[in-house]
Amino acid sequence: MMTRPQANVRDPLGWCAIITLAFATLVFWRLGTPSRIYFDEVHYVPAARILATFDHITNREHPLLGKELIALSIALFGDHPWSWRVMPAIAGVATLFAFMRGMWFASASRFTTIASGILLATGFILFIQSRIAMLDIFMVAFAILALWMVAGAVRVPGQARWRLILAGIFMGLALGSKWNAAPVLMVPGLAFLAIRLKEAGPRFLTATNVGPIRGISLIEAGLWLGALPVLVYLATFWPVFFYAKNPLTIGGYWEYHQKMWELQQQTIKPHPYMSRWYHWVIDWRAIWYLYDKVDGAQRGVVMLGNPFSMIAGLFAVAWCAYAGVVRKNIAALSMAVLYGVTLGMWIIAPKPIQFYYHYFLPSCFLLGALAVALDDLWKAGWKKTALAGLSLAVAVFVVFYPIISSARLSGPYSYEYWMWLKSWR
Repeated sequence: MMTRPQANVRDPLGWCAIITLAFATLVFWRLGTPSRIYFDEVHYVPAARILATFDHITNREHPLLGKELIALSIALFGDHPWSWRVMPAIAGVATLFAFMRGMWFASASRFTTIASGILLATGFILFIQSRIAMLDIFMVAFAILALWMVAGAVRVPGQARWRLILAGIFMGLALGSKWNAAPVLMVPGLAFLAIRLKEAGPRFLTATNVGPIRGISLIEAGLWLGALPVLVYLATFWPVFFYAKNPLTIGGYWEYHQKMWELQQQTIKPHPYMSRWYHWVIDWRAIWYLYDKVDGAQRGVVMLGNPFSMIAGLFAVAWCAYAGVVRKNIAALSMAVLYGVTLGMWIIAPKPIQFYYHYFLPSCFLLGALAVALDDLWKAGWKKTALAGLSLAVAVFVVFYPIISSARLSGPYSYEYWMWLKSWR
């Protein structure tokens, strides 16, 4: 069970703020470029426009919340590229800050916390998804916010109730953005159940004087982490009740979700960028979100992970699994389990067409695992090696920045410079 950080370990809140601010600056810089819809914005921006008119149901494959947030932004700021992407940008910045705060509560380590922020900010995927009007960023943001609240509830039991309530709300919002969040959101509740069964025995439902959170019974935890997320998720569909054509009714919820499930499982035409989980883990198959002459210059956005971080992170996940089981390192175990659960979903998922951006959530925990592993090197006296790892991640991000940020390129063959693997083309 987690305890409060030692009094001599200072909370790196200031560093969290500085890293978040630097990341936000890069995300918002030229957020309106390209000045036209690109990649999957072709699905979600038109859907958000229609949603804002309350006219009819469209893009039924996914829940509504992400499209609601894009529609809200369009309503507030007008219908132009910056407004399509400002909500994803805010969600991306919130994800980075929440991830660092969650890592602080999980590890009570300044180095792990700071390293996790640097690695996530420079891991490519969060940066790219924060600058495009897609749904995944909202799902990841609310899932990470929920995990932050759960980690805080375990670390500081006196704040557990309000943190668990917020966690439940964020869980419902994550599901309301995309169903992909479901497996990771089950982990806190299942962990609570397992620990309570071990420590309380037959009294596991009502006991409050045992871990993982003293003062909270399993029944109450089930309310905040089980029932509340479902209610919040269902509430995200409220606009459909007011559509002009075929509005949703209470009795129509089941049919609506059946249709969503059918659309999720449908076999669609093979896509040139489709890939599988074993391609993702070795950073093998990239996706070209954009490569065109737009806004007066050749520009590109290639979706892949930081080549150094993604490969080094695989070794870190293996080490975290060992350290979690053998050394009882809770932060290491958490990263290994969360990575395994979120990746494992895609190994068994029946969805026929998959893409590298489905690795978004697993990659967050992979980078968290790398931060925990580097912290172990730091504590073992290998400080230069740990800093070298962070420096290399930042350096690779700097090298790839032009081709992941839609920056001005020198010409139509500029992309060749970054094509380290043939499969990235």
